Amino acid sequence: MRHFRSFDDTEIAYLDDGAGPAVLLLHGFAADHRANWVAPGVVDALVGSGRRVVAADARGHGASEKPTDPARYAGAAMVDDARALLDHLAITEVDVVGYSMGSMVASRLVPREPRARALVLGGIGVRALQGPPPANGARIAAALLTDDPSSITDPVGRDFRRFADRMGADRPALAAIQRAPNRRQPGTFPDITVPTLVLIGDRDALLGSPQQLADRIPGAVVRIVPGNHITAVSAPSFRGAIVEFLDGLQAA
Repeated sequence: MRHFRSFDDTEIAYLDDGAGPAVLLLHGFAADHRANWVAPGVVDALVGSGRRVVAADARGHGASEKPTDPARYAGAAMVDDARALLDHLAITEVDVVGYSMGSMVASRLVPREPRARALVLGGIGVRALQGPPPANGARIAAALLTDDPSSITDPVGRDFRRFADRMGADRPALAAIQRAPNRRQPGTFPDITVPTLVLIGDRDALLGSPQQLADRIPGAVVRIVPGNHITAVSAPSFRGAIVEFLDGLQAA
């Protein structure tokens, strides 16, 4: 892993592997680049297709710095981290691939990023148009911080706590993300103008219909693969769909 200092001096860890057209990978909440992209074989598939892969650990995750002050995650902090990483690596053109939280970050990055050529939105659906419900943040933060996970009665909080524990994630940092001011802004999906693939598991109902989301993005297409919100990234057809989509654009 390499590290750099982002726009506000937060240390961000990232993988930079392969050669060719650049692809930026943005992972989901409580995961990291290894769980979301390396272990499921996405990085190897992209590198094997002749691409340079940049996969960051979002602030609060993985090997990146993990502040516990919610203000350090406020507003567009993760979007600005992604832009700062592109600047740091002097990348002039990039395809952006997100999953879940990473897709929300990507949806706000790409419309304002002239270096973006294409976009893959993984693990999200139409409810992403409104952004995460504010009440969810308090519920998830409380579940992350409780001493006794068996006492969690909220199903959403319980699922995130289980995943965070399985990942060995920094729970106070994750709770700070959920409590960050002005972070729960909807993605600017109708403003996306680059070719876009919406990619989701057939049993992933977390954020609603992928087709209804794609209908709000000019020219977007949908691909369904086996799995739920957690397991879809491990399906061979998930990484295959990303490579096929980007290859098709490159050929065109």
